[in-house]
Amino acid sequence: MGEIQSEIGPQTPTNQVDDAVVYLKDHQNGALDSQVDLSALRRKIDRRLMPYMFCCYVLQFLDKVMLNYAAVMGIKKDLGLVGNEFSNVATWVFIAYLIAEVPNVYFLQKVPAAKWLGGNVFLWGVAAAASAGARGYQSLLAARIFLGIFEATVGPSLMLISSQYYTKSEQAPRFTIWYMGLGVAQIIGGLISFGFQHVHHASLEGWRIMFLVLGLVTSVVGGLTFFFLPDTPMKAPWLSDSEKVALLQHVSENQTGVWSTTLNLKQIWEAVLDIQLWLLTVITILISVSSGVVTTYSSTLIAGFGFSGPISALLNTPGGIVSIFFTLLVGFGIRKTSNRWAWNVLCTIPGIIGGALLSFLPKTNKAGVLIGIYLVNAIVATLPILYQWTMANCAGHTKRAFASALVAGSFSVGNIIGPQTFQARDAPQYQPAKIAVLATQAAAAVLSVVLFIYYKWQNRQRDQTKRVDENGVDETKWSGLTDKENPSFRYVY
Repeated sequence: MGEIQSEIGPQTPTNQVDDAVVYLKDHQNGALDSQVDLSALRRKIDRRLMPYMFCCYVLQFLDKVMLNYAAVMGIKKDLGLVGNEFSNVATWVFIAYLIAEVPNVYFLQKVPAAKWLGGNVFLWGVAAAASAGARGYQSLLAARIFLGIFEATVGPSLMLISSQYYTKSEQAPRFTIWYMGLGVAQIIGGLISFGFQHVHHASLEGWRIMFLVLGLVTSVVGGLTFFFLPDTPMKAPWLSDSEKVALLQHVSENQTGVWSTTLNLKQIWEAVLDIQLWLLTVITILISVSSGVVTTYSSTLIAGFGFSGPISALLNTPGGIVSIFFTLLVGFGIRKTSNRWAWNVLCTIPGIIGGALLSFLPKTNKAGVLIGIYLVNAIVATLPILYQWTMANCAGHTKRAFASALVAGSFSVGNIIGPQTFQARDAPQYQPAKIAVLATQAAAAVLSVVLFIYYKWQNRQRDQTKRVDENGVDETKWSGLTDKENPSFRYVY
């Protein structure tokens, strides 16, 4: 009991107290009478959380990538899209996504991440279904803008939820599990598109039926997430009191807290001036430029070889397999060896090779260019690394919310830039876009090494600072301090 008491000592400011502290105070007596098997507890949490988180991430990518497949299903012709209008539709999803990250910082501080996620999933399902009713450029654009607004919370919410239940090393494979939904969505999307392209003589075009069905499924999943994903570990009805206390004590080593509704503007200002966050942001932007190929134009590039729409959709699915393979590799690799920077660099290498194949092979070499398109999908695995890196190295309730929104927003910036590298005047080769893939991956690899050096330097500086009062280490676990304020905090790399 002494350990709990020291963590909720009088030095903790009452306006920054984590809700976990209140729970621990109220359950000091008798909650730890029985020993809790942490391995069994982790498996129990995985079973309750991961299906919802995985489905949400599958659907958020599926609802976006459907525009990719709709491109080879006749949406441009049916809606009379000309010039760069299709690229603009793809871009405005992420502009809306980026703008919506600003209020997300506030709402993720005031509303439990699980509730905010479930409500937004339901609404983006409505927006996805509304795309089926588009009658031209303006109506399609409006539907996709609302899709971007409601999808903006998925990354930050899943990051925050994951960090509430798992230690830093445990987070990596869990981020991998839900982020793997991206590759699964790419495979499922190709199969769905293939199926709906064989819908003939219906009152609606195949792409309209596809948007409608997926939108309705998304709204159902959103409703289930809202009601069945717990607000915090302390409110999980399927955990006993002893399990909750054991879990909170276990994750206290993160020194990042669990939940607090206090909005601390000082922490936002610290985040704005934090070098590590800007390095993470720039790396995410560079990585995400290539996702314009994966999300919006891979089917178009494949169709450029002369394949039919259904075959183009099927030929796009191996990219999802590449994405899943590398996502699993880095997630469990980080769990075993850490070295996030090295895994990040490793995943950019196939992206660089893929960009080179796309850029420099002649179009007549279909096999080589297809391999290039598939290899670019390896860079998808870098994003869960960056998301988990952000959550592991940013402490303080408000700073974590701000950091998650900033990094998710930078994903949007990259996706805004990516589709715009595909200009109508460059069709069908799109040479500038292919070279952009090559350049951005190489730059991201270099900055990953820079970030590694920065973290090593920061930890060395902290190791040289002597702490007189060892009790202070425990008190910082739930005190709401940021990583900059907490002398016992160490960055992972």
